[in-house]
Amino acid sequence: MTDPTAPGPLAATAALMADPARARMLAALMGGEAMTAGELARIAGVVPATASGHLARLAEGGLIIVHAQGRHRYHRLASEEVAAVIETLGGLSARIAPPRPWKHGETARQARLCWNHLAGRLGVALHERLTGVGWLTPSPGGWDASMEGRTRLAATGVDLDRAGKAPRFACDCMDWSERRPHLAGGLGKEIARAWFDRGWLRRVPAECESDVLAKRRVSVTPEGARGMKDALGFDA
Repeated sequence: MTDPTAPGPLAATAALMADPARARMLAALMGGEAMTAGELARIAGVVPATASGHLARLAEGGLIIVHAQGRHRYHRLASEEVAAVIETLGGLSARIAPPRPWKHGETARQARLCWNHLAGRLGVALHERLTGVGWLTPSPGGWDASMEGRTRLAATGVDLDRAGKAPRFACDCMDWSERRPHLAGGLGKEIARAWFDRGWLRRVPAECESDVLAKRRVSVTPEGARGMKDALGFDA
């Protein structure tokens, strides 16, 4: 017989995310890079043994995946759905909290990674540009790209075939700081990948290793600003 007092799946998952140390670990992993237990311990402000216990619980709960490589174990978010939940919860907390400046700084608010796609003002503005001119058109569960949109995105190095193999080609992800959608799904991932490869984007060096956004901040290079303007009419 099922224990009526046992937490359901929703409550159990919420409890995993609610612990402050685990929440900081999950937020840090939103940068898309796999991280060691030691790195995550420093970010969470706990000793390595405590961090290992937290990471084991997150893995058991299906929120992270662990990869063993030699003597090291690397941790990353389990899926795009997990990343979307974390970003949405961040936005929800910002909406219900008393109004105040965004505590993570203007650099992170301007441009950052949300797991594997662009977020912040840059990500929101890109979403608005692509949908506003009809280069992305509504489709069940998200967006599809028009022929013009495909041509323009391909000109920036985006691999549309690889984007199409993702579970969702393009979909909305509610932005934590801006409270408007940025672009997720396979297309969001491939845009970020292509623009890093072209040198249009670069990661901003971390100011402090314990900062949960240390590996998430990005900036647009001068070449990137010109390329986005020329190819998409998009002022970055």
